[in-house]
Amino acid sequence: METLVFVLLLLLGAALAAVVALWLKNRQLVHKNRENEQRFRQLEESVSLLQLETIKFKLSPHLFKNILNSIQSHAYQTYNALDKLANVLDYILYESDKQFVSLKEELDFAMSLIEINKLKVSPLMDLKIKNRIEEDNRLYLQPLLPPLITVDLIENAFKHADLTSPDAFISVVFELKADVFSLTVSNKIKPRPALKKSKGGFGNDSLKKRLDVLFRDRYTLEQVTENSTFIAHLKVNLLEKNVKMSLAR
Repeated sequence: METLVFVLLLLLGAALAAVVALWLKNRQLVHKNRENEQRFRQLEESVSLLQLETIKFKLSPHLFKNILNSIQSHAYQTYNALDKLANVLDYILYESDKQFVSLKEELDFAMSLIEINKLKVSPLMDLKIKNRIEEDNRLYLQPLLPPLITVDLIENAFKHADLTSPDAFISVVFELKADVFSLTVSNKIKPRPALKKSKGGFGNDSLKKRLDVLFRDRYTLEQVTENSTFIAHLKVNLLEKNVKMSLAR
């Protein structure tokens, strides 16, 4: 009888400990949820500010509203996603008015943008991000790259990729060789007639227009479809003297 009472007391104690642990965990979740809700409201205000700002290289505010909705539906990733979105908004609001930013600044922005867009795709999808630019490169911290130059290619990949295909993938590669910055973005698309290479051809020509003004013939922007794979390739010569010569004309 005493043994039975002892076992019951042990079970009761274990149950009580479990209840206390769950209660403490719930308090932590409630507190974290309140923090996320407050930060979410702050970011909504930033999106509203973005709509009112006249930004030379403007992104659609609807993009960020969609991102906010995606974040809300992925509560387990909310804090990290909100942090990345804050970085993206700060960059657009406070850095995009500059004529040039450093490779580091643009790459940090691009990585945050990719992290946010990952919410839209399955965690099992083949997503490859490769940054082959060394931080000790002499051009890494110099303001030689137009801000938001990576947006169009990255957003197009997540927007138009065939995410339902069993072999769906998105690949983003950053490189810097011989003073030439290159961004190659490829993704699986639904079968369609092959496209010939072209210097432009994107739905939004603002990127090409900016590159024409700043770099003239010192860049290439190509797109091609091969075997249900869309490939966009941007190369920009970052030699400072070339940029200055273009601006002086």
